[in-house]
Amino acid sequence: MAPKVLFLCNEHLASEALLGEAFTEQGFDVHTFEVVPAERVDDPAGEVTFPGAADYDVIVPLGARWPVYDEALRRTWVGAETRLLHDAADAGVGVLGVCFGGQLIAQAFGGSVSRAPVAEIGWTDISTDRPDLVPGGPWFEWHFDRWTLPPGAVEIARTARASQAFVLGRALALQFHPEIDHRLLALWLAGDRDGEVIGHGLDHDEILVRTAELKDDTARRVRGLVDGFLTQVARQPCPSS
Repeated sequence: MAPKVLFLCNEHLASEALLGEAFTEQGFDVHTFEVVPAERVDDPAGEVTFPGAADYDVIVPLGARWPVYDEALRRTWVGAETRLLHDAADAGVGVLGVCFGGQLIAQAFGGSVSRAPVAEIGWTDISTDRPDLVPGGPWFEWHFDRWTLPPGAVEIARTARASQAFVLGRALALQFHPEIDHRLLALWLAGDRDGEVIGHGLDHDEILVRTAELKDDTARRVRGLVDGFLTQVARQPCPSS
């Protein structure tokens, strides 16, 4: 039986994209679960019943536009998703958190998340201590918050503005978006109602051109990231819940 990975699509514009392809290449059956559908994007707080963690080999909480520390969300589905991460740790399930998902790991296991002094948006070079796990090179960023490390976590990548990756037991938290491809980014830019990208001094067309230029290199590095996560993180001792 093939191993199973569950992507938690925390909002309707979250998609597994390149990460889904990389897990498929590793022999995984890819499953998705929509947390906040499009019709609830303006009122995202609500109760959600998540699948059981033990039914999967890997869980990947993806990004979202809201802060993980929003109290209305913590009282509802963010609280439930936090319990899911603890269940995953108890069951020995690997967790790969992406942006909001990485911040959720930090918050769930004793770190903190707060507004960053400066947002990071666009293709950004990241310094990595573990290129075998988080390959160097430009990764796509779109975030306004940043974490502090939970107890026992080991930071393995960063920029001058924010921590970018840490390992905690069988969890790998990422601040950047390895899943991004041209199609997904075009959807995000079309949904950029508040003009965050332009307000950050960036041009939509230029970012899309850069994404196309990096297509093959990004896909290669995503494959390396997923392979490193599966071989070096998902099999490690679990963080205590």
